[in-house]
Amino acid sequence: MAPAPLPAMPLRERPLLVGYYGEHNLGDDALLEVLLASLPPGCRPVVTARDQALVRQRFGVACVDRTDLGAVMAALGGCDALLFGGGSLLQDSTSFLSLVYYGCLVLLARSLGKPVLLWGQGLGPLRRRRSRWLVRGLLPAITTVSWRDATSAALAQRLGARAEPLVGADPVWSVAPEPWHGMGGPLVLCFRPTVQLKGEAWRPWLAALELLAPERDVIWLPFHAVEDRGLLALLLSQGLLGSGLAARSRELCCDHPREAMAVCAGAGLVLAMRLHGLILAAAAGAPVAALSYDPKVSAAALSLDCPLAELNRPVDAAALLIQWRQSLDRPPNDQRIEALRRSTAVHRRVLEGAFGPPAG
Repeated sequence: MAPAPLPAMPLRERPLLVGYYGEHNLGDDALLEVLLASLPPGCRPVVTARDQALVRQRFGVACVDRTDLGAVMAALGGCDALLFGGGSLLQDSTSFLSLVYYGCLVLLARSLGKPVLLWGQGLGPLRRRRSRWLVRGLLPAITTVSWRDATSAALAQRLGARAEPLVGADPVWSVAPEPWHGMGGPLVLCFRPTVQLKGEAWRPWLAALELLAPERDVIWLPFHAVEDRGLLALLLSQGLLGSGLAARSRELCCDHPREAMAVCAGAGLVLAMRLHGLILAAAAGAPVAALSYDPKVSAAALSLDCPLAELNRPVDAAALLIQWRQSLDRPPNDQRIEALRRSTAVHRRVLEGAFGPPAG
């Protein structure tokens, strides 16, 4: 049975798109690319971005400095809708002030009579009682929402969301796939710094990596140009890589999500900590295994049914090595990936209800 259409909304031509854009993060770039492609012709969005020049040059859109709340609120006054574009913006792991920032935008938009849409959003973590109290108050102000995972939707329901939740996979699953050609190819690492792995805590993970396919090259693929770039050099300087792994390792930086997908398409195995590193690698048909620093990575790995290791649990290096070896050159299930891709249709429906169908 076809899903019921969403309630019609007046056509909106100039939405304010809010997200972690212009942060030199390939995952957020991929979200923005998918979102802009989903808007109808004639739509003239304004995008919040840290590096406004980069976003203007790459996507051809108007921008406002996302770090300047006053400027963003002024831009909202000239727009006709507020759209949270992917990611997990309503959370307090970054800081409580970050949550207050987005809450201010929601309340201002509603006070001005403008609709608020949450598109492909995650919700949480909300570690503070005041955070949960704030989100409980914000949810009734949201006009339309689609969640990127069932856990976020369930949390919203517990916090008092009244509407039936619309849930689909992360919007980046909708990207056009790449053909995999990585049989016997290198190991690709989408690793990031994280509080669970500092100093010696890296050693068992790197020891397993040292023994995994010692004849293959190892490509360190930073997804965040600021946070991830230089991680290989840092670990080398701390003496945490064995000589064999160090000799086979190199860092490869990409400027565009498609470039990263192409690298993954030639990999024999992609080990991903980054959520969108995992998604783009699987969309490229590459064998993948997840190292989870955050529940969002665990949720994506479970939906994909790929090997998953939780960084906040004690590591069994021998079992980890067996798991990774079993994943070498074994791409994920095509039908499962296609099901995840199809499930992103709910996010398109939310946009079509507010803005009309996209071009083409």
